[in-house]
Amino acid sequence: MTTTPTGLSRRHFLHALGVTGGAGAVLGAMETLGVTPAASAHTMAFSAPRSGDFTLQGRSNGKRVVVLGAGVAGLAAAYELTKGGYRVYVLEASRRVGGRNWTARRGDISVESDGTRQRAQFDRGQYMNMGPARIPQHHTTIEYCRELGVELEVFANANASGYYYNQPAGNVSGPLASTPVRHRQAKADLFGYTSELLAKAVSAGSLDAELSASDKEQLIGYLRSFGAINTSNTYTGSSRAGYPEDAEPGGWFDTGTPNPPLDLSALLASGVGRNFSFEAGWDQAMLMFQPVGGMDAIPTALAEQLPLGVNYGAAVTRIENTSTGVTVSYSQNATTRRIDADYCICTIPPQVMTGIDSNFSAQVKADLAVPVGNNVGKVGQQYKRRFWETDDGIMGGITNTNMDIGTIWYPSSGYLGEKGVVVGSYNFGGNATAFGNLSPAERIERTVQRGSLIHGDAYRSELETGFTVAWHKMPLQKGGWVSWPSGTQGGPDTPYGRLTEPAGNVYFAGDHMSHVIAWQHGAFESARKSVTALHARALAS
Repeated sequence: MTTTPTGLSRRHFLHALGVTGGAGAVLGAMETLGVTPAASAHTMAFSAPRSGDFTLQGRSNGKRVVVLGAGVAGLAAAYELTKGGYRVYVLEASRRVGGRNWTARRGDISVESDGTRQRAQFDRGQYMNMGPARIPQHHTTIEYCRELGVELEVFANANASGYYYNQPAGNVSGPLASTPVRHRQAKADLFGYTSELLAKAVSAGSLDAELSASDKEQLIGYLRSFGAINTSNTYTGSSRAGYPEDAEPGGWFDTGTPNPPLDLSALLASGVGRNFSFEAGWDQAMLMFQPVGGMDAIPTALAEQLPLGVNYGAAVTRIENTSTGVTVSYSQNATTRRIDADYCICTIPPQVMTGIDSNFSAQVKADLAVPVGNNVGKVGQQYKRRFWETDDGIMGGITNTNMDIGTIWYPSSGYLGEKGVVVGSYNFGGNATAFGNLSPAERIERTVQRGSLIHGDAYRSELETGFTVAWHKMPLQKGGWVSWPSGTQGGPDTPYGRLTEPAGNVYFAGDHMSHVIAWQHGAFESARKSVTALHARALAS
């Protein structure tokens, strides 16, 4: 039997450590001893529970855990707990897994809080990701796709052929307002002009106090490359801005004539430059990914790993801590049922939890009432012809606007095919509220009217069907994600901090219980945290 340096058997050493330090200490020691692999460097330290963790202490795992909600956090928690031999029961109020990870397909039905009802009429094989739709490559989500065998493809989060389109509003004006401008031209010209102005300022000695002679030389060299300015430090245009259709390069003998640079003042007045920083964000920078066939491949794969499956149509009506564990009451098929367990992981959104009875303390109830659901909406439109590819030369990516539709997303799959689903509107806040107050048909009509300003008649004439969601009107979510008011998501004495600790035998998890809200990564990481804490407690009990 393998022994530690002190002569203790590894089993007895880990048993003693588990009694005194819990699972965290046990799992850390197991990593050191080479029993289990260390967590990936770019995620929070995590080692999944194993049934052997209890065996090392000379006992079996007879613990029962009830998980509330079959969204990403709930499914991930259940999946990891089953590795440790827990009996895990998942209650889900709806008839599907995923929560806000919802891929709408033909026949799907949506009923909003005011009774608004829709049925998706997309062709078979066509779909729309109504919630999460892109995955950064540094997110834990990628690790679960690898582990579960979920196939990925590139999501085109940025495309030089996409448009910027800003209507006159506030400080947006000038001749380029209400004119679609290609991403490539807007960036090439603004980068060029900015480089010219900075290079001239350097050459004029305006930055002598900040830069050495060598620094100045290196900076001007960089600006000439970055902005495509000439040796006179002047921007006169660049092939980066693209070409008019009748002047594109025509084979080996024709170099083409690039678009002339747009006027600097007009570019600045148009406001398009405000969009440039988005695609450079930590969570937005290319490459990004999506599951092949729809984002719901992730919750589907998780659910398939659960020995006890998911109990659908089970709407939680009460959560009660008891002296021996937790009792959850739920309504199913017009019948009230209950389940007893040792522990509970609750992933129900806090704005929904405030309407569920419990014997939580007054403080916990008050803390759950602090985060606020955000109004978010999407409109999907199926077209019989992929005109954005054939007519506009846009294969994937996003068009940015300052209109109430927010952004237009072109599909990142099905290239060169016959049909496709465009996300004609992805909006937030007041715009999402206004859209949500419309009927689905009115939402689609407004989206088509706005999109026609960019794409012309095809945006209306090629439309076959549409489907929409107003997340703040979905009874089981009441928001696309939550916001914690300033000062409430800080240390242990804040509402967020207090909710990271269990309320009796109940642990809270979800992207709202992370600092990566609105991403599946936050849901996965929060689930892992709850699982780790619960497992440590079970081992020490």
